[in-house]
Amino acid sequence: MLNQPCPAIVLPMTSGQTFDPQQLKGQAFILYFYPKDNTPGCTTEGNDFRIRHADFDAAAVRIFGVSRDGVKSHENFKTKQCFPFELISDPDETLCEAFGVMKLKNMYGKQVRGIERSTFVIDKEGKIVKEWRGVKVPGHVDEVLSFVQTLK
Repeated sequence: MLNQPCPAIVLPMTSGQTFDPQQLKGQAFILYFYPKDNTPGCTTEGNDFRIRHADFDAAAVRIFGVSRDGVKSHENFKTKQCFPFELISDPDETLCEAFGVMKLKNMYGKQVRGIERSTFVIDKEGKIVKEWRGVKVPGHVDEVLSFVQTLK
C-alpha cells in the first residue's frame, strides 16, 4: 500500500457527508480502521484522536475513522464521545478490503472475520505515505501525530 494512491472509493459518513478521496486532494488525512463502535478499545482510540485533534488540525491533517458499522451507529458513537471528526461507514467492506485490513481473528475460541486495527496517512497528493497495522491503542495516536508533524 505504501506510496500507492488512496483507493478512489466513495462512502457515506457522519454529518450527512460523503467520503471521497478525490475531493481531499491538496489535504493530508488519516484513515484509522477500527473494529466496532462503542467497544472499549475503539472508544479509547477514538478518544485519543479527539484529545489530540487540535494538534492534528495544527499539522493540517484531517482524521477519519472507518468501520463496518452503519451511519446511524456512527452518529450515536460520534455524539456520545464528542468526536470532532467524521466516521466513515463501510458495511460492504469495500474500503477495508482495498486497504487489506480484513483478517481472521480469534474471539472466544472462534475464528471470526474482522477489522485489524490499522492506521494510514495519506499525503496532499493522495498517496499513502505511512501505515500501521495490528495497532495497539496505548501511545498509538501520539506516534501518528509525531509522524504527521514531519509532513510538509
